[in-house]
Amino acid sequence: MIREILKAPDAHQLKKPHAVIRGLLACLFIALLTAPAMAQFPGSPGGQRGGPPPQAERVKAELVLKEGVARPGERVHLGVILTMQPNWKIQAGLGSGDVEDPYIPTRFELTLPDGWTEHPVHWPEASTFTLEIGDFKETLKGYLDTTLAAIPLDIPEDAEPAEYSIEAKVHYQACDDTQCLMPTSTNVKMTVRVVAEDWTGEVTAIDDDVRAMFDHALSRTAYDADADDVEDDASDKQPVATEATGPTFFGWRVPSLGGVGGVMLLALFAAIGGFVLNLTPCVLPVIPIKVMTIMQHANKPGKNLVLGTWMALGVIAFWVGIGLPVALFAGITDPSRLFGIWWLTMGIGLLIAFMGIGIMGMFTIQLPQSAYAINPKADTAWGSFLFGIMTAILGLPCFGFVAGALLAGAATMPASTIMIIFTSLGIGMALPYFVLSAKPSLVEKLPRTGPASELVKQVMGLLLLAAAAYFIGSGMIALVNDAPYLARQLHWWAVALFAAVSGLWLIVRTFQISSNLGPRVSFSVIGLIIAGAAVVYASNSTLNARSNWEARQAALADADGTGYVTGYWNDYTPSVFEQARNDDRIILLDFTAEWCINCKALKAAVLDRDPVRSQLAEPDVVKFTVDLTSTRAQGWEFLNELGHTGIPLLVIYTPGKEQPWESNAYTSQQVMAALEQARTHRDDTLAQR
Repeated sequence: MIREILKAPDAHQLKKPHAVIRGLLACLFIALLTAPAMAQFPGSPGGQRGGPPPQAERVKAELVLKEGVARPGERVHLGVILTMQPNWKIQAGLGSGDVEDPYIPTRFELTLPDGWTEHPVHWPEASTFTLEIGDFKETLKGYLDTTLAAIPLDIPEDAEPAEYSIEAKVHYQACDDTQCLMPTSTNVKMTVRVVAEDWTGEVTAIDDDVRAMFDHALSRTAYDADADDVEDDASDKQPVATEATGPTFFGWRVPSLGGVGGVMLLALFAAIGGFVLNLTPCVLPVIPIKVMTIMQHANKPGKNLVLGTWMALGVIAFWVGIGLPVALFAGITDPSRLFGIWWLTMGIGLLIAFMGIGIMGMFTIQLPQSAYAINPKADTAWGSFLFGIMTAILGLPCFGFVAGALLAGAATMPASTIMIIFTSLGIGMALPYFVLSAKPSLVEKLPRTGPASELVKQVMGLLLLAAAAYFIGSGMIALVNDAPYLARQLHWWAVALFAAVSGLWLIVRTFQISSNLGPRVSFSVIGLIIAGAAVVYASNSTLNARSNWEARQAALADADGTGYVTGYWNDYTPSVFEQARNDDRIILLDFTAEWCINCKALKAAVLDRDPVRSQLAEPDVVKFTVDLTSTRAQGWEFLNELGHTGIPLLVIYTPGKEQPWESNAYTSQQVMAALEQARTHRDDTLAQR
């Protein structure tokens, strides 16, 4: 296949050299429908860097009652406190007055006791932040740090003094400056105490900062997103309209369909793509045959056009039939949320990759022989219509791969948009039959199959592989977002995958080559050992990474803002390292990289085993992993400052001592001795202060 792509066509094979140019230009049109853009996929996470905490920890929600307690017949104010991690934001609330239609608005769903009434939300003033992903740049309104939205609640007159449960479901999308993650939600609960009207007990006062946030939120107008009415007017501020956004296709932003121009542009692109499908080797040679068949039945130009039109309608009906189930699926559910599921997104990517490899010639789609036996007689309108449907079906071996990829890409779009795309694809593919039936003499000018049409197929296959890479990459990002500890384990799973495939291949080929029981059993055992050992290692490595990450996150939550924890490995940053030094900690730094096998072996043999492991777990020791996997890692500058150019390297800093202990090939005894000397020197230094 590669040789065919690289081989220059001979003169006798391609009598019209400009056909190659036409084929390449046609491939550019296919790119409009199949090439993935580098923009963000709706609802899916962007390029994740490092190993941040999971989505749920980026935004935390809490409920608080402004009045402390509630009385029957009174109005109280429920506050939803939202706390964002540094550098993370959520978008404005719908109807907040700051923006009319956020991309993914923050909103609440309350579950209240019977008879309780909620009123429109008083949103705090939103801040402005910029989201920039590649060439995409958008200014958004939202909230950062800690903010509070106030919701007035009316307590019924007949409410009995008791404790009542309130639950709020907070829907939001977390963004930083370069990415927006999958929209998600979190549930929070609180208990509200209803007291008698004459109750005079003490009320626990809310924090002054929380009271100030309540005052700020309640000073702003409460907008009802459903009824557009205004309650408790505090300003004349009206919602600001923002630019409407259209659906996306493989991450490509489709023009808004609110106007005739947007609909026409979308239909034009799809029709061009459908027309290009006629250039594939399965379709191009049969176009003259199909047109000549229509002419034989018509016998006169007028009827020829009528039958050709019905045949073209049959081709269009085929594509409409493909689009209908996708449109139905999009109409009854929200497919974009499904594409945030990592295994689903990666599965679609692998399926599209399979299709791309197929269209490039590794294998072909074989229709049942019964399909070729169906041959409707094209002498009537209905017969020509069926003739057109069968013409499209019999072309599936060449363009079925593209149709399958289009189904996956279009599934995230509105039902109406899906039908516009697939109907226009049918129109584009049917156009040659309509034109040639109107003017049959043009049949002689049709290009013939050859290297140009094969090149069209191959480039289409490459574009499908690009689309597959987009979905697989998005799935991997979603996976790492859900499980950040996997970021440094994926390469082991790649090793496990290929090892498992090679082990299974050994078993399959052994059964094909030999019928003897001995070789079959022995080589099957070897194959299973190869496959099983790799998978077990990857699994154990991932489980260890998960347990360490979860324990470290829990410890960080109780670290009192120091930025580091003891007993667990910390990721090196200059600021956290300096903080640990200022706190008079013994600091151990392991300079390593994912590609450094010696580093991993040394760490496993010494640092991860007792007696060193137990000593490194003491609270006076802070241990850092200085990851040098990337050539741009900030640890390289630190390594050069220490006078080293290679790894592995272990460094131990002692409080009050500038010169650290260093070793490129250490033993357990050496590390234990270095830690003992560090503790002795630290105690002497602190005693002198």
